[in-house]
Amino acid sequence: MPKPVLMPALSPTMEEGTLARWLKKEGEKVASGDLLAEIETDKATMELEAVDEGVLAKILIPEGTEGVKVNTPMAWILEEGEDASVLDTIATDTRIPEPVEATAPKPTKAAPRPKSQSASQPAIASGTRIFASPLARRLAEQGGIDLSRVTGTGPRGRIVKRDVEGAPDASRRERRGQVPSRPPVEMPPFKEIPNTNIRKVIAERLTQVHQDVPTFFLSIDCTIDALLDVRKQANSMREGPKLSVNDFLIRAAALALMDVPAVNASWQEKAIRQYEAADIAMAVTTDRGLITPVIRNAETKTIGDIAKESKMLAEKARAGKLQPEEFQGGTFTISNLGMFAIRQFDAILNPPQACILAVGAGEMQPVVKDSRISTATRMRCTLTCDHRVVDGAVGAEFLAAFRSYVEEPARILLKEAGYG
Repeated sequence: MPKPVLMPALSPTMEEGTLARWLKKEGEKVASGDLLAEIETDKATMELEAVDEGVLAKILIPEGTEGVKVNTPMAWILEEGEDASVLDTIATDTRIPEPVEATAPKPTKAAPRPKSQSASQPAIASGTRIFASPLARRLAEQGGIDLSRVTGTGPRGRIVKRDVEGAPDASRRERRGQVPSRPPVEMPPFKEIPNTNIRKVIAERLTQVHQDVPTFFLSIDCTIDALLDVRKQANSMREGPKLSVNDFLIRAAALALMDVPAVNASWQEKAIRQYEAADIAMAVTTDRGLITPVIRNAETKTIGDIAKESKMLAEKARAGKLQPEEFQGGTFTISNLGMFAIRQFDAILNPPQACILAVGAGEMQPVVKDSRISTATRMRCTLTCDHRVVDGAVGAEFLAAFRSYVEEPARILLKEAGYG
């Protein structure tokens, strides 16, 4: 009995995927566990393994096809020795959306006109209705052309693009007292970059957040000179991946979430779900769009562990090699644009999380301490909150806890040692 190869659902948000490449050809034998194809999901490019054994008898979806719906048959596998003619009796719905053409195709020769219409007669049907394609109507409006004086050469006398473009001057409207229609504004040369699945999902989910989630923003300035000193000393004394400021911030956010668990939550229709572990998602920019790999149980890990894991996840994200368990979920997100010298920004929530922390650049600023003016490195952090879950006072309490860990990094080290 023929076995279909279906487009799999490789993540909870996936509704469609791109068949990037076939790894087997028609007629090749297939064993369970063999790699059949590469599928581009909304997050990464993943390999599809065969479940059934047999022969890849027929490929239904060609390489590079976008918009393949989940559970759509992409190919058929026959048991070895089974006759391929059995596929002729199977109705296959590939469900690939048909492309919409911007303009009507140009025929190789003019279609014959209906007998009831002469070569000089305009294309007018019963009454005053004019049969014309939408493109022809738009071009006529832009060019000030009277369609009632244009002869159609399309099917059944329909006016098409070539008729309008070749319309004689006599068909131009003469509008006394009116300014003639201006030609369409020409844009400079451009190239179109197809939207990746991840870019489409970002657009859909973030638009939904703006429409459905009431959000507000809280900002706080952190002095990070002590943190920078500790980081510099630690990097000079250790081997392995260098500790980044972001690694310290992930650890500080995880500890603050344990202190203020009301922020480590998400909105559900029947209840607010409060999480017992801090799974911190970190925003990583790739050439395919933004993705947020997750560091699980960050409150239990050392800064060294976080540095090693964050570096590995960022590299896999940029290479499109993240596995679903590495980017799904997360209870809180950090988006850091400090390395781009961005002083402050408001991040959009990463649903269904209740909060996301936007981190700006550290800058030397004048400060007043003990009635004296001095300088310090200050970093602005802005918390975006889902007001259904987090109230202003709760958000402020979290930021205060976060700042205390950032400004006193010894507290982070004491936590790692089991104190505090």
